[in-house]
Amino acid sequence: MRQKLRRKLHYLDYYILVPYLLLSGIGIFMVFSASSDYVIMRGASPYSYLIKQAIFVVLGIGIVAFFYSIRLEILRSVNKILIFIALLILALGYLLIFGKSVNGASAWINVGFFNIQPVEFAKFILIWYLAYVFSKREQQLAHADLKMLGQNLVYPGIIAGVIMFLAIRQPDIGGTAILAVITVVMVFTSGARFRYGFGFSAIAFALLSAGFMYLQKLPIHASNSYQYRRLMAFVHPFALAGTDGKQLVNSYYAINNGGWFGVGLGNSIQKRGYLPEPYTDFIISITAEELGLIAVIIILALVYFLAARIILVGMRAHSAFNALLCIGIGAMIMVQTTINVGGISGLLPITGVTFPFVSYGGSSMLVLVISIGVALNVSATEKGTLSAKRKQKMNKG
Repeated sequence: MRQKLRRKLHYLDYYILVPYLLLSGIGIFMVFSASSDYVIMRGASPYSYLIKQAIFVVLGIGIVAFFYSIRLEILRSVNKILIFIALLILALGYLLIFGKSVNGASAWINVGFFNIQPVEFAKFILIWYLAYVFSKREQQLAHADLKMLGQNLVYPGIIAGVIMFLAIRQPDIGGTAILAVITVVMVFTSGARFRYGFGFSAIAFALLSAGFMYLQKLPIHASNSYQYRRLMAFVHPFALAGTDGKQLVNSYYAINNGGWFGVGLGNSIQKRGYLPEPYTDFIISITAEELGLIAVIIILALVYFLAARIILVGMRAHSAFNALLCIGIGAMIMVQTTINVGGISGLLPITGVTFPFVSYGGSSMLVLVISIGVALNVSATEKGTLSAKRKQKMNKG
């Protein structure tokens, strides 16, 4: 067992490992900087979130190591997948009935020492499930016409649809959007014909454009619902600067204050009561203010490089299951980053989606480190298989 693990370490993918470690380290510093004034104003220790985030990172490295060391065949168990799907649906259903609303959403289950956010786990579980199903139907999907494609997607579509329905009912618009994009990406990469995917993308883009134009014509105060106010804050932030547009306007101020090189670590003004919980989904706004746009560009480059590398591992994989796992994980990281940055910059509505590896958040971090461990495992397994095949050829020659 130890020898196998040592051989596996020989194939460790540093193009995934190093960006992950760098982003996690940046997260520790920025969570401390963004949270210290916030917790002092509430009479708590300025080091409380620093300690928690450092613990999350250290435990996360251990979880990465665990998922890197396991045999990937364990993840091919349909029984395990169905058990996790059932637990996920039960957790989301529990929130729908018994969940308490926090900031307009019932998204967390309190287990005493930890708040679990089931939608975060839904991302990886959905990737895992779709990777298994589509890898089993690889040949059927590759040669299917539109009717056959629909038949092959009925059951996966029902499972994904139920999960997304329960997520949107919380309501968690950001989490639902990520789940929807993950599903679409994995359908397109499952082997289905390109023209179906292209046609679907064109329809989706047209609907989104029409929806945005419609939003601009809606009256600002037509509804008191939390979701409607969020949308209006996105379309008319300065008109609602004193109420629902406050977060986005203060995010603009933070980014503008920082300029290219920032005002210095710890010197943010917007984290001092202007941006609520600045160590979560607005942590990049604080980073832009303190370290400048150059630092934000470097952080974004690290995240997108990490996501692209994982997708590349998937594209090079010989196993359809391994390929779909990595493509789904890479898409999840990329989409989550884009939605977060789009929200703080006013390009997309604010949805409460955290920034991968840098924002504070236990559930999000746990799902991300599991995903990194699996991606590293796939990369090492594929390299090991390729190396073994080369040795066989050399021995035969």
